[in-house]
Amino acid sequence: MCAHILVAEDNRRQAELLGNYLRSEGHRLVVVHDGQQALAAARRQRPDLVVLDVMMPGLDGLNVCRILRRESSVLVLMLTARSAEEDLLLGLDLGADDYLTKPYSPRELVARVRTLLRRVDRVRGDDTVLHVGDLTVDLSRRTVAVGESRVACTPAEFAILAMLAGQPDRVFSRKQLDRDAADRAVDTHVLNLRRKIESDPRHPRRLLSVYGLGYKLTDPLHESS
Repeated sequence: MCAHILVAEDNRRQAELLGNYLRSEGHRLVVVHDGQQALAAARRQRPDLVVLDVMMPGLDGLNVCRILRRESSVLVLMLTARSAEEDLLLGLDLGADDYLTKPYSPRELVARVRTLLRRVDRVRGDDTVLHVGDLTVDLSRRTVAVGESRVACTPAEFAILAMLAGQPDRVFSRKQLDRDAADRAVDTHVLNLRRKIESDPRHPRRLLSVYGLGYKLTDPLHESS
């Protein structure tokens, strides 16, 4: 799948290298080198995916991600030199779909981009509306609702929820939910989903953990009956 990609990376040599690899895959690119430019380009160009470096001048990548997520559901792949787990998970908590820690291979980045685009493309190709209790997942419109209330999901969250809703009560491992993401990345997406679809995220009744195996989605009314 060829896509329109925004690369926001303050290291110009690294940005050029990434650009060469991504263009070789057939993608159209816009490259910027600071956070303010990234935000302006995202609003103007409406890319399919943003490759976003965390450490940028002016406005850092975390704040760019926070603003973008309020305004759109664009795919976001974070690049970070920070190795602390808390910093890595913060990007996911803000709505990033995946992350890579520097140093990384450009080929690995291209593979992650390919996976993110394929995930969204696979969901777009289905016009099914899934129901699990009063939770509704519309695959063609890419919308989620609990009862009459719409729920805003990131692309990664939507893909996980769509897979779970497609087979209610089936247990999915983390790798089945996202074969390329780290386990903690999947866990963070699940935590964020619980905040959005559960009445009490600390005591979930829809999106359940199955110890040692993974997660499943269930109808809470059936669970309690």
